[in-house]
This record gives sequence, structure tokens and C-alpha cells, in this order.
Amino acid sequence: MQRNSFSVKSASGLTGSGSRDWFLQRASAVVLAVYSLVIIGFFLTNDVNYETWHCFMTSLPMKIFTLVSILSLVFHAWVGMWTVFTDYVKSSGLRLVLQIVTVAAILVYLVWGVIIFWG
Repeated sequence: MQRNSFSVKSASGLTGSGSRDWFLQRASAVVLAVYSLVIIGFFLTNDVNYETWHCFMTSLPMKIFTLVSILSLVFHAWVGMWTVFTDYVKSSGLRLVLQIVTVAAILVYLVWGVIIFWG
């Protein structure tokens, strides 16, 4: 007798694997921590005015690092919210609505961040 087997992936998980989601959230936290330290270091080591801030933030390395940080924030937020929703919201209908609202907000923030730095 032939048995049909198929793999069911999580429709709402980011990578379809809990361990990959866990790793992605930890890696994104490291990126965000380093980005925060770079920004704090800039303020502590410079006489900050609009011109120095603008030159710093519009340099190609900072624009790329900011884009990576924005993407890290998106991944980190989604994995965190998905975990909270699946752990604490028992109603699947409410959980779906919350996930849709969260994804919409995260996408708006992603597009907004990219437009600010690259637009």
C-alpha cells in the first residue's frame, strides 16, 4: 500500500522551523545591538550637528548597515510577535487578525524605513 506523505510548513512562521526562527531572532538581536552601539558611539565621539549627522547617516556604509538593521528589526519583530500570538492568543480567528495587522504594520515600517534612507 502506497502512503502519501507530505510536509506541512507553518503558514505563519517566518522560516517554517522553530530552531531557524530562534536563531534568526538571536542574530537579528545582535545586529540591532551593534547598530545601537554604533549610533551611541557616534554621539559620544562627535560634536553632533545636522551636517555631521547627515554626512554620517547618508554615507554608503551607514545606509547599508541601516538597511540591514531595518530588515533585522522586521525579522525580530515578526518572530517575537508570532511567538507571543501562538503562545497566548488561543482563538485562531483573533490570532489571525492580530497576525495580519502585525504583518501590515511591519511592512509599512519596512517600506517607510527604506524610503527614508534610500528614497
